[in-house]
Amino acid sequence: MNRYIMLWGLVFFCTVTTTLAQGLMIRNYNVKDGLANATVYAAVQDKDGFIWFATPTGVSKFDGKRFRNYAKKDGLTDNDVVKLAADSEGRVWFFTLNGKPSFYDKSVIHSEENDTSLIFNSRSHYMQYAFEGKRGYIWFLNSNNRIVQYNGRKTTYDKLGASGADLFFLMRNDSIFHPLQASFHLESLKDPGNPDQKIYPVCPFPIEDAALHTRINDSAIVIIRNTIYSFTAKDAICFFNGAEWGIHDDISHMCIDNDNLWVGTQRALYFLKGFFKGERNAIRLLDNHYITSLLKDRDGNIWITTFGDGVYNIPYKNFYFSYLDNTNGLYSHSIFSISKDKKNNLLLIGQNAGILNMMDGQNRISKQFTLDTTSGRNSVLAILPRNDDQAIIGTDNGLYKFNTLTHKTSLLKAVKMLKDVDITASGKIRIAAKNQVIALDEYTIGDLDMLATSIACINDSDYYVGTNAGLYFCTDAKRQLVPAGADTLRKVSIKDLKWINGSLWIGTADQGIYVMQQDAIVKHLSTANNLASDICQQLYYDGIGRLYVATNRGVSVIDIKTQSITRNITSNDGLNSDDIRGVYSDNGTLYIATSNGLCYFNADNIPVDTVPPVIYLNNIRYGDSTFLPADDFVHLYKRKASFEAEFGTIVFDLPELVEYQYNFSGDTTNGWVTTMSNIIPFPDLQPGGYRLMVRARKYKSDWSKTLTMDVDILPRWYQQWWARGILLLAALLGILAGLRYIIRRIKQAEKRKTEYNRRIAELEAKALTNQMNPHFIFNSLNSVQHLILEKEEKQALNFLADFATLMRQMLNNSRKSYISLEEEIAFLTRYLELEKIRFAHSFTYHFIMEDALKEYTIYIPPMIIQPIVENAIKHGLAPKNISGYLEIRLEMVDDLLYCSVDDDGIGWDKSNSIKSSRLIKHESTALSVIKERLQIIKSFNGSVGKLEIIDKFKSGFGNKEGTLVEILIPIVKML
Repeated sequence: MNRYIMLWGLVFFCTVTTTLAQGLMIRNYNVKDGLANATVYAAVQDKDGFIWFATPTGVSKFDGKRFRNYAKKDGLTDNDVVKLAADSEGRVWFFTLNGKPSFYDKSVIHSEENDTSLIFNSRSHYMQYAFEGKRGYIWFLNSNNRIVQYNGRKTTYDKLGASGADLFFLMRNDSIFHPLQASFHLESLKDPGNPDQKIYPVCPFPIEDAALHTRINDSAIVIIRNTIYSFTAKDAICFFNGAEWGIHDDISHMCIDNDNLWVGTQRALYFLKGFFKGERNAIRLLDNHYITSLLKDRDGNIWITTFGDGVYNIPYKNFYFSYLDNTNGLYSHSIFSISKDKKNNLLLIGQNAGILNMMDGQNRISKQFTLDTTSGRNSVLAILPRNDDQAIIGTDNGLYKFNTLTHKTSLLKAVKMLKDVDITASGKIRIAAKNQVIALDEYTIGDLDMLATSIACINDSDYYVGTNAGLYFCTDAKRQLVPAGADTLRKVSIKDLKWINGSLWIGTADQGIYVMQQDAIVKHLSTANNLASDICQQLYYDGIGRLYVATNRGVSVIDIKTQSITRNITSNDGLNSDDIRGVYSDNGTLYIATSNGLCYFNADNIPVDTVPPVIYLNNIRYGDSTFLPADDFVHLYKRKASFEAEFGTIVFDLPELVEYQYNFSGDTTNGWVTTMSNIIPFPDLQPGGYRLMVRARKYKSDWSKTLTMDVDILPRWYQQWWARGILLLAALLGILAGLRYIIRRIKQAEKRKTEYNRRIAELEAKALTNQMNPHFIFNSLNSVQHLILEKEEKQALNFLADFATLMRQMLNNSRKSYISLEEEIAFLTRYLELEKIRFAHSFTYHFIMEDALKEYTIYIPPMIIQPIVENAIKHGLAPKNISGYLEIRLEMVDDLLYCSVDDDGIGWDKSNSIKSSRLIKHESTALSVIKERLQIIKSFNGSVGKLEIIDKFKSGFGNKEGTLVEILIPIVKML
């Protein structure tokens, strides 16, 4: 943190009289703040605005908030840098004892190690002074009195040196050689090359002469011991003689600040205020400090480098303010009240310990008085002018009358815990103290159950009383406090009251300001309305339309007419503290009493720096690497690497209040992010092109010009569009291959399952077919038995032979899922021939086959028609007493084989009426097996079969008897 020091000085006059003068707020920077060394030899400001400091351990670059230190490891030719010079090209030159030239430019230190133009044999002579010429040429004068030239391409001894050119030659020709240092230290002004030059040990012109002032600013400055000369080829004029000002030490450095002159010596710093106006006002500062250099920067700040005590800075705005505290005349730095006796032009300053100080019209502390000598708290809380040469002063323990002419003090009334005093126009005094209200010499209202904190008189008989429990009204007639105002003020803690032109202004402890007219609140001002703080400590009215509100965070100025806040004044503007106890205004000068001293200044001339700050890029960090600043940044993408841009501003006044805004969207109107941090992080920045825009603003300034940087994060090969396309395609192909494999596995599983089910269905069909075989065999064997019993052995043998052939054919067919239609017809023909033999040729049969069936090879399940034919013979034709007829018709219907078995037997219903359990059982078994086979065939083939039994007599076939069985059989058709 920066240190602030209040310094006071001695003003020296020819009469050797001394008085105490105003102090200056001086800021100190040292090693703990980041400075390279407490010993600082020199300071310069470069073209960009940075302040550079030369130290024995390197150089420091300062932007107002941060020091960036450079040493030999960073490129310096030597750590011991004794002088600095900044040229118009933006280069900062470093003068080291080894004599090797080097400079800083565009974030890089240039030396012979990295810049061949700086290779030079110094012969152990170091550079002392630097001059700049046209086209950026730099001339140096070294300790061997030789001139060295740098032209941007090489560094050489200049031919001027061979002709005897020296420092005087360079100074005489200032139109060619512009000095890069503020002054020159010489032992003598005698110039051998210019015998006609006149030397004036005493200035022949009045020091306030404007022409002289211009000449001094435009010409070289020469310091000889404790005198300062303005040097030209024509003459050298002494415009400052230290002995005349009581300065007998050698002058180490000087600085011209408008009409002021700063002089540094090995023992102290001298501030000659108004020197070029002819004023004889010298302030001795930094006593016992060795001043090595002085610098006035572009903003008007003064920089003082010292030998062993770091760097001191006096902000430009502090010259607009005057400060008083216990270091330069006051008893204490804690000020509680302030007022003025305008007749005698005396400022009265109330402090703690009952001390009253007076300051005369020359801003000199003249006298000090002790009013309240009681123990404990005895601060001077209120000072009010009453009559000519008289002021009423309230302290913690009493009310006093003070004569400003005779300086006599008398106690008017001892009052414990006095809080506020007010005086009517006729001179009546009202007092608020602890739990009582006192009308002096008249009456006292005591034993209140609240704390009276303030009082405001309306006239000689009516007044308001502010308490910690709200607002009250009282009259001399009733002598009783009555609650006043709206309900809003019932429980508000009031700190001060001010009656102004029919309105009561109420300062509260935590709710800002209320304005009351005729018992009604007409205005409320708080921090929401830009009030400095809601904690009000005192109200002061200047009588010309401005109300000053003293708060714990500065002073707010309110326009009485508009009842609006016009401005705030805080320590950021130059006050020595934000804890304000009292305010007083007189003829444009504003006096502010604070807990850290008294500050006074021209209220209408407070400097406000509205110039936007200079913003710069400090460095870029990407991943683990740091890069120098540039207009653009291009880098290959690093996974999970953070991109950070570190920015800074050159702000020497209130650098901690600098705000930044950054935008990464490229939209200059939207997307701005506000931060107080100067490091802008972007974690895991993805490949792409970005535009980073940053701007800054300082206290009360506008936003700076936007600093823009293009950021290109290049993708890795696998992040390129073609690589991503290939990877995506490969991923899709992989997914498709995986899906195909899964689908294939599923299909194979389904196929295996279908095949398994088909095999099961086939086996079931074969098993059902095999159920038919025993039935047919049984019936056939019965027929053989019958033939044998009838003694028809030959016919029985023929039957057995045909039966054996049929059985062999049936066994072959039973192993197949499908057989051809021709094989089925051949099988049925052989079967019918056997049945004709068995039933003694009691029926005839006939096959009718559609011609379309002959074009294909038709495959059908085996043993599916035979049971129907067997039923027709057994149950339809056999019971008839006459010969019967059986017709088997085969046709194609929608890729199915239509088969009808038509007999002219007894009919289906009549057959079912025969009570033969064997026949019923056989019938139900045969038909149910056929239906089940058709269902199984459907399960693995998908074709739908059909079986229908029709009793012709009942179904509209006229008088015809018999049964018609129709069946649709799933087939396999091949050419």
